[in-house]
Amino acid sequence: MNTTRTMHHEQNSIRRFLKTPKGTAFTILAGLTLIASLRPEDHSGLVNALVAVVTGLIVDNVVAFLQKRKSFFSDGAIITGLIIADVLSHATPLYLVAATTIVALLSKHILKVGRKPIFNPAAFGLLMAVWVFHTGESWWGSLALLPTWLTVVVIVLGLLVTVKVNKFPQVAAFLGTYFTLLLVMAVLHVGLPSDTPADALRIPFVNTALFLSFFMLTDPPTSPAPYVQQIVFGILVAVVSTAIFAFIGGLTYLLVGLLVANLYKAVWARLFSRWNRTQKPRSTGYVSKLS
Repeated sequence: MNTTRTMHHEQNSIRRFLKTPKGTAFTILAGLTLIASLRPEDHSGLVNALVAVVTGLIVDNVVAFLQKRKSFFSDGAIITGLIIADVLSHATPLYLVAATTIVALLSKHILKVGRKPIFNPAAFGLLMAVWVFHTGESWWGSLALLPTWLTVVVIVLGLLVTVKVNKFPQVAAFLGTYFTLLLVMAVLHVGLPSDTPADALRIPFVNTALFLSFFMLTDPPTSPAPYVQQIVFGILVAVVSTAIFAFIGGLTYLLVGLLVANLYKAVWARLFSRWNRTQKPRSTGYVSKLS
């Protein structure tokens, strides 16, 4: 009887998790990973995903143990692991997949303002992987290497996540600004001769922008909630990313753009919190005088 009750409880817990925003993101990311792995060259990407997810769970549980918190099933670690595996090249050695995940999860626990991480963990880990470990990135989980019509699948599934986490203004601001700037620069022939803005308007670059906007830009702890701030955040990511792509090049321009906006959001939240604290005593005094 107890065993049956335990099974029912676990089944209900899984159903509840899958209905949450993180559960939706996990389900869709896992689905995209499976679809992307249908390409024969990317079969090994599934092994990378397994290594990244297991590493993420270990890191989060070790941190929980050191902080004397109850060990837990970290949905954030699973999502971060899947994103890292979907972006890194399928040829990345497993120890570098694990190292990238460790850096990403440690950034979540160390680089914080209050209880919230400053940077998107996956973006931070992936950028450090390029700069420090010199890993390659293919963004294969965005279905960029599969037939073009599958991009529609990425858009539909990505919009489901966007609506679920209530980040539509942010994603719309980013994609609208990003593609408009690239189009203007392509018409005016602005940019590097090696990677022109016109190149960024084609697949696979389009898929990378879509994947980042739907699954990384929408991370609730590292992006703002109010709609106006979401629009500012999305525009900032787009402006920084396109500027880096046009004048510096490389493949990390989207990650840098996102991390710069993450830092802006953290600083803004800090300043607003401090301003709010300085206003409270004045309000209290005014109210006491009135009373």
